[in-house]
Amino acid sequence: MSLTSLGISAGFMVGCCTAAQIARRVSQRLLSQDGLVPVLMNEAIAAAELCACCFELIIVADNFGVATYAIFLFLLTIWWGKVWGDASACPYTHMEEVLEGRTSFKEMALRTWAELMGGCCVYRIVQVFWWLEFAETHKGRAFEECNADLQVSPYVGAAIEGVATLLCRLASKTISVQEPKFSSYIDSFIGTSLVVAVYAFNYALLAAFNFSGGYFNPVLATALKWGCRGHSNLEHIIVYWIGACIGALLSVPIFKLRAVRRLLLGEEKEKQA
Repeated sequence: MSLTSLGISAGFMVGCCTAAQIARRVSQRLLSQDGLVPVLMNEAIAAAELCACCFELIIVADNFGVATYAIFLFLLTIWWGKVWGDASACPYTHMEEVLEGRTSFKEMALRTWAELMGGCCVYRIVQVFWWLEFAETHKGRAFEECNADLQVSPYVGAAIEGVATLLCRLASKTISVQEPKFSSYIDSFIGTSLVVAVYAFNYALLAAFNFSGGYFNPVLATALKWGCRGHSNLEHIIVYWIGACIGALLSVPIFKLRAVRRLLLGEEKEKQA
């Protein structure tokens, strides 16, 4: 594939990030910063930005390989970490906060709803862009039938999503306590590495079998793969919602275990924490 097509994909992602940042600024000016409304708007914008870019990242991965995909994903996660503020575009972070008593069930549910709305509605914008076929890599993609990544038992897929999400959340919690220099870059690298590892493993074994796709985010998985051929809606929920959310929720009590904290933080930091 030509570098022109890659440049168009890169330009689209930059455009999505720019539009989302403008939307955030406009939201800050027009909405009162009190109450839940600005919080929900911020979550919806972040989820739309995440999903729009990840739709295009699928094009990049399919046509330019996992290494190129990883570079783009790493740069995007750094950007998102700097501009999203309190938004996460991921439901299980709010579920963790409910478990820790830092937020209410109502706020968690509303944030999840806002993320789903932002993530799912943005596909129409992506579809129009693909329909215009500015790049050869977009030909036929706008109305192409969607195929699920899940090719194994939904329980195996849920276990993969759950374990990977657990590891990712433990890493994030460790970094937040340690507060090392360039912590946002380290966190982005860990998240990217987990996603790319699963994606590369899937790709390498594609002729034999596939696994779950490695989304580690229920909203992202739903925006990209809900209703796709190859799994039922119930199987989708089991793998991408129940699996990932259980993994994230387990990270809360596991991170509090003394042995785990000593392993991840070291004895001196474990005593301070």
